[in-house]
Amino acid sequence: MFKVKLTDLVARMELKNLLPDIDIEEIEITEAAANRLALQLTGFFDFFQANRIQIIGNAEYAYLKTIPDEKMIPIYEEILSNKIPCVIFTQGNEPCERLLNVAEEKGIPILATQRNTSEFVAVAVRWLSERLAPRVSIHGVLVDVHGEGVLIMGESGIGKSEAALELIHRGHRLVSDDVVEIRKVSDDKLVGTSPDITRHFIELRGIGIVDVKSLFGVKSVREFCDIDLVIRLEDWNREKNYDRLGLGEESIEFLGNKLVCYSIPVRPGRNLAVIVESAASNFRAKKMGYNAAQELYNRVTGNLNKGQE
Repeated sequence: MFKVKLTDLVARMELKNLLPDIDIEEIEITEAAANRLALQLTGFFDFFQANRIQIIGNAEYAYLKTIPDEKMIPIYEEILSNKIPCVIFTQGNEPCERLLNVAEEKGIPILATQRNTSEFVAVAVRWLSERLAPRVSIHGVLVDVHGEGVLIMGESGIGKSEAALELIHRGHRLVSDDVVEIRKVSDDKLVGTSPDITRHFIELRGIGIVDVKSLFGVKSVREFCDIDLVIRLEDWNREKNYDRLGLGEESIEFLGNKLVCYSIPVRPGRNLAVIVESAASNFRAKKMGYNAAQELYNRVTGNLNKGQE
């Protein structure tokens, strides 16, 4: 199970810690969702999602203002007796002293933000979803080509990094070289990024390590991008029949998600960067409804039908 430290959420969302004496270093979040404390404030705790971050927005805060603080103490104790990660007050609202006292006694952090409740929940849940998403690390190179995330795979030394460098020269952007961390953020979306330690670096055999961001500028790199297409580079095999039309499509699976995969044979004289760029453009055209292979097939069959009339 993946986990996110509460301290990371506090830093990312710029939250104010109203109980700084509570040590939040060891508190972890395990679910990418938020629970608004509504029914629980009335004493109804069936189906209480205690493992989520707990939110008190304007509506909940207005309700609390209508109830005497002393009557809420048993409710506060019931809520905070669960192993909840934290309680977050939005839109500049602040808790009463009785709630702070109970929270301090139970060791539950009380946080606050000036953000609108809906905006805060949307941003926090999206960020948590990315951080808690199932992930896998694979050997490859990830490049943003014409807005398409292209994952280049193949054996070591086949030319993946060299192709990526040429693509950067042609105006495209590097996401990761050598190791790509893939996260499944939804049933139809994979996001790729680079390990922090190797971000923006490329290894070129015979030259060494190249800092792409320093050499080519900030426009030549991205921290992450969706993975749309996989290109597998392989040594040219005369005995193998390679697809020459493109009417059918191979696929490869990561974390249960399937991606279109092109197998590209490598031999001296082939410009891999141009081939990868063309593959990305052709894939983008297919997504927009134009299939060049199907168009050629339609023309050929149309001519054959005319000849038979």
